Amino acid sequence: MKMKTKAVRLYGKNDLRLEEFELPAITADEILAKVVSDSICMSSYKAAHQGADHKRVPDDVAVNPVIIGHEFSGEIVEVGANWQHQFKAGQKYSIQPAIYYPDGPVGVLSAPGYIYRFIGGDATYVIIPKDVLVQDCLLAYDGPGFYPASLAEPLSCVIGAMHANYHTRPGSYVHQMEIVQGGKMAILAGVGPMGLAAINYVVNRTDRKPSLLVVTDIDQARLDRAASIFPESWAKAKGIELVYLNTGKSENPVARLRELSGGTGYDDVFVFAPVPAVIEQGDAILANDGCLNFFAGPSKPDFTARMNFYNVHYASTHLVGTSGGNNDDMVEALGCMERGLDPAGLVTHIGGLNAVIDTTLNLPDIPGGKKLIYTHKKLPLTAIDDFAKLGETDPLFAALAGIVAKTNGLWSVEAEEFLLQQAPEI
Repeated sequence: MKMKTKAVRLYGKNDLRLEEFELPAITADEILAKVVSDSICMSSYKAAHQGADHKRVPDDVAVNPVIIGHEFSGEIVEVGANWQHQFKAGQKYSIQPAIYYPDGPVGVLSAPGYIYRFIGGDATYVIIPKDVLVQDCLLAYDGPGFYPASLAEPLSCVIGAMHANYHTRPGSYVHQMEIVQGGKMAILAGVGPMGLAAINYVVNRTDRKPSLLVVTDIDQARLDRAASIFPESWAKAKGIELVYLNTGKSENPVARLRELSGGTGYDDVFVFAPVPAVIEQGDAILANDGCLNFFAGPSKPDFTARMNFYNVHYASTHLVGTSGGNNDDMVEALGCMERGLDPAGLVTHIGGLNAVIDTTLNLPDIPGGKKLIYTHKKLPLTAIDDFAKLGETDPLFAALAGIVAKTNGLWSVEAEEFLLQQAPEI
């Protein structure tokens, strides 16, 4: 069948347009799918501002615009003949967007939301191409709601970072992959959306976890929110000493961090902000054989920070960088959701497809965590904290305020179901 879609498409630098157009009929190697929710990522902001200069955006985007958004979930509508043995209409899905595409227009790494004309998260309907299917990157989701599947992709990035850290043993060249079991971990600048995902994952892991987790930031309000969502008592019940530290209020943050570690430093350090001072702070608190993971992606190609190479040589400290998770990480993320890990703490705003352009282009200036878009809905981008105030004059937000009050102000499957039933269509 042919289907009309409404989608936000990228034509060039800062040139995003919400348009309606007809999708072609699917081939035997394609799937027609409905998008229900999409979580807006900083990567989309970078692509929108850089246009064709972005390494994943095609050079001809001005004449062949692409649909943006890559953290999305929805339901399958129609399955091409060659994939009917594996998928069926009505299934919920998520997508691992970082696919290997050697013949694509941007080299070896590609993604829905960057290079494809008919698939991206900020659309009502999309065509899932063969590239996604043959690499097993269309993933069935059997858990509650849709937003957890949208947030599986950012969680998979965190999972990949944990798996990518490594350690060594004297006299051996074998890298022991993973964080240190029972070790000491620090997440610096760690109370943004991705930092919250990391806290949630680290504490909920059953196979491997640190004994100490120190999370830092310089914004006390953000630290307080993180502590309200993930209390220290909650982590203690799961065997982890969790400490939130405002390094902006410390005269010597490195000394304080090392003191919290018992003077040993940290086996695993994750840097969640592309700030040289934070990176250098992370380097300074590494333990012997400690591994620093530079998780935050800088926008400047000449971005640099200092590193202590005396420690690299004599203390065997390591540096790795990760950007995204692989398919196994995505499967693990979805499994975590299906077993009850709720990523709702990441979400601070909800909106409709009409809110995508302004939100994407101004994302760094919008405070809070993840901005969750319901693509079939017409809603301004709205902070969950503002539901009660808006509810004084708007019955929709009054009802939503009552629902999220049950979950300490967090988004929920119940809130999502109500929104999908009651909010106006785009």
